[in-house]
Amino acid sequence: MIVCKSQAELEVMHRANQVVARVLTELVDKVQPGVTTGDLDRYAEARVREMGGKPAFKGYRGFPASLCTSLNEEIVHGIPSNKRHIAPGDVVSMDLGVLLEGFYGDSARTVAVPPVEPEVARLLRVTEESLQRAIEQCRVGNRVGDISHAVQSHVEQAGFSIVREFVGHGIGRELHEDLQIPNFGSPGVGTRLRTGMVLAIEPMVNMGDYEVEILEDRWTAVAKDRRPSAHFEHSVAVTDEGPWVLSAPAARRGATVVADDARRAVGASGSLS
Repeated sequence: MIVCKSQAELEVMHRANQVVARVLTELVDKVQPGVTTGDLDRYAEARVREMGGKPAFKGYRGFPASLCTSLNEEIVHGIPSNKRHIAPGDVVSMDLGVLLEGFYGDSARTVAVPPVEPEVARLLRVTEESLQRAIEQCRVGNRVGDISHAVQSHVEQAGFSIVREFVGHGIGRELHEDLQIPNFGSPGVGTRLRTGMVLAIEPMVNMGDYEVEILEDRWTAVAKDRRPSAHFEHSVAVTDEGPWVLSAPAARRGATVVADDARRAVGASGSLS
């Protein structure tokens, strides 16, 4: 069942997502050579709790950490480790969820540690741009297929591939609610968007082929050809005034904030579905 949120509920979700946004912004500055993914996870959990939230991923279906940290060919759901040191040239995806006041927030960013290869920088830029284009489709009366097509068309035109095994999702009082938001599809089809829907939109884009493997830890999804992958995500409310990007750090309404935010994140460091 698709649950449309009231204005009061959207305001709570905005607060939850602002905790996510603030912590992710802080984490971007901490992605440096020598730092472990375990360090990032501990920092994220401590900051979420300091701000009155609860890490949404820790314990969810058995996931052992608060932050998903996926490096290089890892697409999503990477498990943080004290033995996993970040190195120059690494691509680091960070996905964070928070429970606050009974509602969830969810967002992800990918950063690259200098020196950054031009094709890696382009991968991150195109993935971020595809998210922006998807958000622009989050308007009353549009359909889910409009969002999906916006991502797929931009990514494939750039010569990259869309991961098909994982999708975006509704979000609210549950971390994963109806409906599903694929990153591929045709415009003009699927569920019609209504005021109060909140969607976690998350393009996952591979530099090479879209095929995926799951590692022995039963969580980490990697590109089968072991080429780099990128992942960006925002929680977006459909409103009568247009898309409201709840997890945008500037907390402004409108799709353009995601482009500014993601470009800044890439520049600052090089960038659970």
